[in-house]
Amino acid sequence: MNINQLPFSQACENNKAPILDVIRPLFLNSRHLLEIGTGTAQHAVHFAQHLPHLIWQTSDQQGYLEGIEMRLAQVQLMNLRQPLTLDVTQTWPLSKQVNFDAMFTANTLHIMSKEMVEAFFNGVGEHLQPQGQLCIYGPFNYGGNYTSESNAMFDIWLAEQNPQSAIRDIEWIVQLAKEQDLKLMADHTMPANNRLLHFVKL
Repeated sequence: MNINQLPFSQACENNKAPILDVIRPLFLNSRHLLEIGTGTAQHAVHFAQHLPHLIWQTSDQQGYLEGIEMRLAQVQLMNLRQPLTLDVTQTWPLSKQVNFDAMFTANTLHIMSKEMVEAFFNGVGEHLQPQGQLCIYGPFNYGGNYTSESNAMFDIWLAEQNPQSAIRDIEWIVQLAKEQDLKLMADHTMPANNRLLHFVKL
């Protein structure tokens, strides 16, 4: 992969500023953050640049690491860490010496299977410190209903790509979080019919 082949998401470019506006005050007192599903690393670079007090640890499945490493090499930020290989269904490769007091993920839960979503919350519950912050960005359904026609069409597209992918019901997400002592503190309205969920580990 050369520099001209860097993975790129227009959605990340569009939503990085609105997301930063919400997470900046939430992560004000956090010091070590794990991003689960770094993807193109556009979010990681943007947020690390604007949150210099926060060590931003990237992670993703093996196939995404090369692109992440190349994008990180372009900026060489002191608080931005090289990606860990992280499959949510496997043992999380996290050092016991690093206490993550914040976690972030964007546009991942609707890509995952239901079993992977459950594994995601199990991992967060195990590795997020008490009083730690968890922020999840993406589309969600409420009362089993889509919040927009575009989300309904997007869900059809997801199923065509992978029958195990789907926009998740907020009620199920909150229940999984509750089982890991995570309390929903806020549900922020975001552009393009997305949400940003803010949880705190009790």
